[in-house]
Amino acid sequence: MKHSTLRAARSRIALLCLLALHLAETSAKSNDTGELFGLDKVHAAHLVFAADQWEAIKPDEPVRGPGGPPRAGGRGGNPFNPAGFLADGFRRGLDGDKNSTVSNAEFVSGFANWFEDWDTKKQGFLDADAFREGINKALMPPVGGPPGGGGGMPGIKLEARDGLRNGLSGMGGIHFDYVHADLELNGEKFRDVAVRYKGNGTYMDARNSEKKSFKVDLNEFVKGQKLFGLTKLNFHNNITDPALINESLAYALYRDAGVPAPRTSYVRLSVSVPGTYDNKYFGLYTLVENPDRDWAKEAFDTKKGLILKPVTRELFIDKGPDWSAYRQAYDAKTDITDSQVRRVVEFSRLITSGSNEELADKLPEFLDLDQFARFMAVTVWLSCTDSILVVGQNFVIHLDPKTKKFVFAPWDLDRAFGNFFGPDPEQLSIGKAWPEDNRFLTRVMSVPAVQDAYRQRMEEFQKTIFEPAKLSKRIDAIAGLIRPAVVEEGTEKAERFDKAISTSNAAPAVEPPGGGPGFRMPAARPIKAFIQARHHSVSEQLAGRSEGKGLGGGPGGPGRGGRGFGLGTFLAPAWIKAADSDIDGQVTDAEFQAVSSRWAGEWDTDQDALLSEAELQVGLGKAFPPPNPSSQGPQPPRTP
Repeated sequence: MKHSTLRAARSRIALLCLLALHLAETSAKSNDTGELFGLDKVHAAHLVFAADQWEAIKPDEPVRGPGGPPRAGGRGGNPFNPAGFLADGFRRGLDGDKNSTVSNAEFVSGFANWFEDWDTKKQGFLDADAFREGINKALMPPVGGPPGGGGGMPGIKLEARDGLRNGLSGMGGIHFDYVHADLELNGEKFRDVAVRYKGNGTYMDARNSEKKSFKVDLNEFVKGQKLFGLTKLNFHNNITDPALINESLAYALYRDAGVPAPRTSYVRLSVSVPGTYDNKYFGLYTLVENPDRDWAKEAFDTKKGLILKPVTRELFIDKGPDWSAYRQAYDAKTDITDSQVRRVVEFSRLITSGSNEELADKLPEFLDLDQFARFMAVTVWLSCTDSILVVGQNFVIHLDPKTKKFVFAPWDLDRAFGNFFGPDPEQLSIGKAWPEDNRFLTRVMSVPAVQDAYRQRMEEFQKTIFEPAKLSKRIDAIAGLIRPAVVEEGTEKAERFDKAISTSNAAPAVEPPGGGPGFRMPAARPIKAFIQARHHSVSEQLAGRSEGKGLGGGPGGPGRGGRGFGLGTFLAPAWIKAADSDIDGQVTDAEFQAVSSRWAGEWDTDQDALLSEAELQVGLGKAFPPPNPSSQGPQPPRTP
């Protein structure tokens, strides 16, 4: 009996020891996210889908004719077709008698008026700059955007219909649903996780590629599954960045600056689907921390705050007391309380209606001025124009439940380091790196205390975290770590990678994929060259020897025309190619009128001497084709 009792006691002790060991391991895995994130880590991940789930992950997309509006059903359309929003600008600019229709004669005479108006230097021809400025002036909506506002680039609304996903592909009706899969990460297996595609521009760029971005939710179908305390993981494909470094390094720089940015590491991702893929290597991804309650707990020591992911160029503009007027644009990622709604409305009223004195006095009640200055200094230094600066997206706002202050953090940084619009992002003005119609930034950044804090942080970071030699060493260390995984993606990817991290000053000159004039982004300068040029430009601006260049290309601040931003940046190359019959880079009055006559005749398919809405859209879709979805290859270099 004694032996039996002793054996039972020993068994219980052993069991308790095992349980304690298990709990210790589980606790470590639940809390030690340092094992997951870091620029010195490349993990191995494997997603396994059943065949029907792999088919189900593909979103239904609206099918479009060549430039026309979406048609119901099917997959494979292109929601970012410029024809949809160009048709209104053409009709507005060419409808001489204002009867809501454009005759062929009005089309041609309207082009004659455009030429006279765009030839501001009276040279008798239009060069690329004149085209860009003229297109922006003629086709972009009035300052402030279309009625109802909304997020996005000037003339392009990125706020979707109520309840749908915001962003470039979301506004086109592309919705991503979770499907069932299994995940193995560094040998640890998670059964029945939820997986979906993610991204807007990056999804469109990858539509004809296997390497799409994924969001994984460990907890959606099986409650309680976590990895180091996290329930959601983001696998970003880096398809816009041949160096695969922009996003991870940019997030690290924000954190170095004291901004609570998500953390990152790298993942070699493979996929298995019966009959399709057998542990197929999809490539190297950036693993990005999800800006959710788990992130808030790590960053702010609370899960009770409000998390917003806005898509709007009318941030904190008063739209009344009802949250329904803000809901879609602010895209709350947590349940919002009445008191949090009131806080958003109070801040919106201050920004919209408060006097300069009142704003300066009360702003510290809503913003930690130093924290906001840090956020803005890094955003501007990195020339992140696909952000709060211009597009009104790719940032997160956290409303702290204790301080009642709004804290800003970055999101989607693949286009950091000048990898977006504008031929001279290295020269972006640090004094005013946002359009004049951005009321929130214009007002907040005009407050003397914010200006002082911003200037101090820019000067500090210029000497510390943005010092080119230090950044070059970090880039080399990351590149050495990830290059083997990039090489596995193929020779072309490896060659692009090596050029992107070299000290070269220009991207490789190659034809855009698919051929023809693209409605596409310019290629980014290699990251080290950008850093050197940006550091020099910021030094000159801080010393008062330069004002930098605004988004419109002029000194000091952005305008509505110019080279930097707007529809002209996209449309000018295709328009010039169509009109420049002698291929000398200059479009004369005769050449401009010739293309107008040709387009009017070709687009008027029913030969009634009128261009209907459908005919305008189809014609414009042919003249200005949407982005080639298979744009993984290098693009033509931007002029240094």
